[in-house]
Amino acid sequence: MCKACACAETVMHLCAKLAHRMSASDDPRRVHFQSPEYLVDRLDAIADLFDKDRTDLLVEAIREYIEDTADSETFQELVATKYYDDQLEFETVKQLVGAETAQRLRLLKADLDDEPLNLAAPDDVDVYDGDATTVETGDDDR
Repeated sequence: MCKACACAETVMHLCAKLAHRMSASDDPRRVHFQSPEYLVDRLDAIADLFDKDRTDLLVEAIREYIEDTADSETFQELVATKYYDDQLEFETVKQLVGAETAQRLRLLKADLDDEPLNLAAPDDVDVYDGDATTVETGDDDR
């Protein structure tokens, strides 16, 4: 439990809601990365201002970025394209766009992978009811 959680019930509720959104099955993982010093300094100043831990702010920022990215149409189109081209596995797609969207993509992919029905065009049906119009095209229209 972070220091803010120990202070008061209200703070505990907010901290649990914002900074500790991990489910019981989520194990924290230590990561190491380098950042420009001025960003770390600003982050520390914000953490001090809100009496929060730097890690809590980083986790919150990463979570919000991932949620915003996953909701973007461009991102979902990229995931779908790579999945349809067999560049992504289904489990990865589930992590990227969620189980419901991944299942929809799986069904669409299965439909796209099916062989088209090789049916002959009907001979006895006039789809235009005799009102078909022929259009002459010039060289400029091609």
